Amino acid sequence: MVFTQVVAIKEKAPGSKVYNYADSFWCTYIVSVAAASVAEMLTYPLDLTKTRLQIQGEKATSNKPTQYRGMLKTAIGIVNEEGALKLWQGVTPALYRHVVYSGIRIVSYETMRDKLLLKNEDGSFPIWKSALSGVTSGAIAQYFASPADLIKVQIQMEGKRRLMGEPPRVLSAAHAFKKILSESGIRGLWKGSIPNVQRAALVNLGDLTTYDTAKQLIMHKTGLPDSHLLHCLSSICAGLVAATLGTPADVVKTRVMNQPTDKNGIGLVYKGSLDCFFKTVENEGFFALYKGFLPVWIRMAPWSLTFWMSFEQIRHMLGATGF
Repeated sequence: MVFTQVVAIKEKAPGSKVYNYADSFWCTYIVSVAAASVAEMLTYPLDLTKTRLQIQGEKATSNKPTQYRGMLKTAIGIVNEEGALKLWQGVTPALYRHVVYSGIRIVSYETMRDKLLLKNEDGSFPIWKSALSGVTSGAIAQYFASPADLIKVQIQMEGKRRLMGEPPRVLSAAHAFKKILSESGIRGLWKGSIPNVQRAALVNLGDLTTYDTAKQLIMHKTGLPDSHLLHCLSSICAGLVAATLGTPADVVKTRVMNQPTDKNGIGLVYKGSLDCFFKTVENEGFFALYKGFLPVWIRMAPWSLTFWMSFEQIRHMLGATGF
């Protein structure tokens, strides 16, 4: 189905314009959260698999020999050892995260693009402005969403801990939240926030910037209309670039968040993201930073595709302008 470009501006009187509600801040925020929730539910098992792969073989935390598994064996192992529904373990805080993260990243990017940095007179948006907007919006969004991400990572690892005979650390999202507060205070909710923000900045540099740039470039070079095909091609490009840029920071973020802490909330394994980075490379080699890359990429491609097509479709149905 070909989208018809909908102009969401109506003439009220000579010299004045009234904007469609569909282009408002809150409508864009809600639509982005809805689209992200659909994408998250469909691709979440790959996120869980990716997290397990990134923790696998973490020599800084254990001297025990590790039985390595690839992406498929890890997923099958979760189903066989823990049950199929465990592939969605931790999806609740993941959805909570998108209520904050996806809403903020989209509206902040659009605000910077359309009102602060501004497009060129011909409607194009320079790549450096797009990159700056993507990095900034991703970092801001992830900082506010970091507590939900921390809870999600801890819950994702519980099934593995129980199989290894270790006592459970958390029982639910609510329990994890209360436990972190009681042990480390408010600041504890932002454990691992620095690598988390770094990862989000890189991912959004890849996702938002690539999608926006690829969409405009494809339309300009091929004359392709604003359609599902255009959204599909742009989102595939965005998913690949985002996975390539974001996986190393994602590995560091996962390990920092998953490490045990003392009574003051200080990590017992890594002093920070840089320490985790160097220990990972020293103990396991550079390519350990790309552990879980395949499920990250395989997840980001359909996630990006599902998100952007849902996002554009909902906006179109409401009468908003295209992204």
